[in-house]
Amino acid sequence: MITSAAFAGKRYAVLGLARSGAATVEALLASGAQVTAWDEREEAREAFVGRCELADPLQIDLTGFAGVVVSPGVPLNTHPIAPYAAKFDVPVIGDIELFAQARADLPPHKVVGITGTNGKSTTTALVHHILQTAGVPSVMGGNIGEPILGQDPLPEGGVYVLELSSYQIDLTFSLDCDVAVLLNITPDHLDRYDGDFEKYAASKERLIEMQSYAQLVIFGEHVFLHNRPLYDRWMRSENVCVWCMAHLFPHNSLKSDDWPGLQGPHNRENAFAAGLVGEAFNIDDELTAQGLRTFSGLPHRMERIAEIADVTFINDSKATNADSTAPAIAAFPPAPDPRVRWIVGGMAKEDDLGSLAGLMDHVAGAYTIGRDGEMFAQAIQPAAPAQYCETLGQAFAKAHGDARAGDVVLFSPAAASFDQFRDFEDRGQQFRDLVHALGEAA
Repeated sequence: MITSAAFAGKRYAVLGLARSGAATVEALLASGAQVTAWDEREEAREAFVGRCELADPLQIDLTGFAGVVVSPGVPLNTHPIAPYAAKFDVPVIGDIELFAQARADLPPHKVVGITGTNGKSTTTALVHHILQTAGVPSVMGGNIGEPILGQDPLPEGGVYVLELSSYQIDLTFSLDCDVAVLLNITPDHLDRYDGDFEKYAASKERLIEMQSYAQLVIFGEHVFLHNRPLYDRWMRSENVCVWCMAHLFPHNSLKSDDWPGLQGPHNRENAFAAGLVGEAFNIDDELTAQGLRTFSGLPHRMERIAEIADVTFINDSKATNADSTAPAIAAFPPAPDPRVRWIVGGMAKEDDLGSLAGLMDHVAGAYTIGRDGEMFAQAIQPAAPAQYCETLGQAFAKAHGDARAGDVVLFSPAAASFDQFRDFEDRGQQFRDLVHALGEAA
C-alpha cells in the first residue's frame, strides 16, 4: 500500500468503508495516523474493531482533525458532513487528495490524470496498457481498478494513471498532474451541481487548475468544438502547455482497422488521446501502435459478446447518457440499410434524445425498457420503428426475433440503470447472460 510520513501523528475521520474507504483507513493506520472510521453498515465496521476509533464524524468534535475523508459517492451539495466539518475548519477530502499529499515520499514518478464525461475509463486503461507494452512501470487507479492507496508504490520512473470523475476532483486540492487529459464535457450528474452545467464544467477544469507551471494539458476535440471558452482560456494561459487533438491528429492520420478493442469514432478519440500521452512520455510510435492493436477493451463498453447466426451482440451498458450512446450508434451504417437493433432505456438524464436525434437513420428498430422506456419510444418513433418492452428480457427477445443476418443487437441504454438494476455492471452482465443463453440454445 501507499503510506507517507505526512500522515503520521495526524487525526483523520473516514466516512464510508467500502473499497476506497477501507484502503484509506489501512494506509493511514500504516502511516501512523490516528483514525476515526464510520460506516452505517455494521459488517463494514467489523474489520476495524479494536484497530481505530469507530464513530460517526457527524457526532464527534472534529477540532484538530487534518481532514474528513469521504467517498466520491457522498453528495457534497446535500450531505451534512460538508457544513459540519466547516464548523471546525476541517477540509472534506478524498483518497486522491491523500495520494497527492503522499507523493513526496514515493520514488520519483509521473502522474497522468484523465477526466471527461465520456471515455475516461477506456482512455485510462489504454494509457496504462500502452505504458506496460513499452515496459514502463505503471498502475491505474482512481475511478477504475483498485483503490490507489491500496496499491504498491511504483519504482523510480513509474507512472500513476488516474481516471478522475468530477466527484473525485471535488475532493482533491493538490494533485499536480504531469499530464492532464480533458476529453469532453457534456451535461451529466447535474443533480450534484444544483442543475448548473457551468458548475459541473468548472469541476472538470479544476484538474488543470491544480497543475504547476509548464505541465501538459491534452484537450479532446470535443472541448475545442463545444467548450470553446474553457479551451480559449487555457490556450491564452502561460501556466500550462496545451496540446489539442483537433490540431495534432487530423481524423485521417490514424487507421483503426487493426484495433479490435477500439471500434467506433469515440474510441478513435480515446486512442488519439492515449497516443498523445505516449508521445508526452517519449514512447516509441511502434510500441504505441502495438498497444492499440493488443488492447482488448473494457467490459460494458462496446463489448462484442458474440456473433450468433450472423447477428452480432454488443454490450455497451456503460453508456448512461445520450452523448455516450451516440458514437456507439454512429459506428454502424445509416440508411438505406440500417443494421442496429437498439435496446435503450432506464432512468433518462434528458427529456429527449439530445445528440441521438440525428442518428435515427442508423436504427433498424428500437426496443425500449425501464422507467422512461415509453418516453424513449415516443421520441424515437417518428424517425425509426420503436416499441416499449418494459424489461431487458422482453426487449432482447424482440430485438433478436426481428434481427436478420448482418444486423447488430446493440445494448446501449443512454440512461442510468438504478430503476431495474444494481448498477451498469449488473445491467451489462444480465445482457451477457441473455446472449450466452441464446448461444447455448442455438
